[in-house]
Amino acid sequence: MLRGFAGYASAELANRVVRLGAILVIARHTDAAMLGTAALALSLFELVRVLANVGIGQRIIVATAEELEAICKTASRLFQALCAAVAAVQLGVAAILAWGFGLPEAGAMLAVLAAVYAFMPAGLVQIHLAMREGKLGATARIAATQAILDHVLTMALVIIWPSAWAIILPKLLTAPVWTVLARRARPWAKSAAVAGAPMPEFRAFFGGVLGSEAMIALRGQADKLIIGALMGVKTLGVYYFAFGAGLGIAQSLVTAFGIVLFPNLASIADAQLRSARLRQATLAGLACLIPFAGLQAVAAHLYVPLVFGEHWAHAAPYVALLALSAIPLFLAAAVGAGLRADRRPGAEAAISCAATVAALGGLALGSQFSLAAACAGYALGLAIVLLPAGARILFPSSPILTFNRKAA
Repeated sequence: MLRGFAGYASAELANRVVRLGAILVIARHTDAAMLGTAALALSLFELVRVLANVGIGQRIIVATAEELEAICKTASRLFQALCAAVAAVQLGVAAILAWGFGLPEAGAMLAVLAAVYAFMPAGLVQIHLAMREGKLGATARIAATQAILDHVLTMALVIIWPSAWAIILPKLLTAPVWTVLARRARPWAKSAAVAGAPMPEFRAFFGGVLGSEAMIALRGQADKLIIGALMGVKTLGVYYFAFGAGLGIAQSLVTAFGIVLFPNLASIADAQLRSARLRQATLAGLACLIPFAGLQAVAAHLYVPLVFGEHWAHAAPYVALLALSAIPLFLAAAVGAGLRADRRPGAEAAISCAATVAALGGLALGSQFSLAAACAGYALGLAIVLLPAGARILFPSSPILTFNRKAA
């Protein structure tokens, strides 16, 4: 698990270094209008893409050896149908954007990005099989290769052709690269001798995983909309900077932890051993993350002006507050991995929904007073839901928690 985490963490670090270079090149060769058009198309693309996360891959990861081939055969058909459906939804959103809102260029970009779903089905079974078998270093390299190639192509296209399309097209151009790498990482082909698994084998994961992923996407997008609507565009810029500076690196570590932990837990058949492994991994991760987040919060007033410039010094308190959000988000990743491995994605979705409502509600309430109060409200909202939920999952035999459950 440590090797897998190191692979994902190092891949994410390399990705962020190249991404920084891409941002600098984009800033020098494009204007705000171009960036706005590209950002709109990409944001809608990310939101629609949530519909593709319905738990099919997670069902492959938790499959037993006896049922694996049948599960994969049905999963392959489901992936094809799902990607076609998501592409159709995205084309519909593109049409509404172009003709309903009078934004034809952004609509055309979103329509072009729908072609990504033509390449995905051919590699999805393979990538989840690789994760199931613990080939996390390979899957990390695949993700990093695609992301870095995306940034390099963006830099080249922006220099040659300064436009919003130069930011959009690399997302499509790198899709076949991902498919080829995924198929090489873990070759797989349908077996005519094996019948596909029945649909009920997947239904338990559909709603739960989709609901959880939708809440994660909502937390990642709606906070900006709330700040922009309630506090204005200028304040939104400060919040956007503080969110990236405060949670950027930590969020990468949290995401890597969740990706690596789930297949490791899913490979353990014994429920008590799985619970013990979850507790051990989470406490070890918290022992590293808490000092990191604490130091980041305490030292924000020193490193923010030093690294980002004096004109960002006023944002240090917001960076500090948002940095502390990494702790409950880490617990969310651990709880999600544990519940998915236990085949209880519905419980994960309920916790994720409660955390999203509390975080966005705290943000909206705090924004009535100040940006600092909004950031504090966001962090507290996450903590109020995720700290107790994490404690109940990690320490199910605690007398206090047992009493609370009986009382409820």
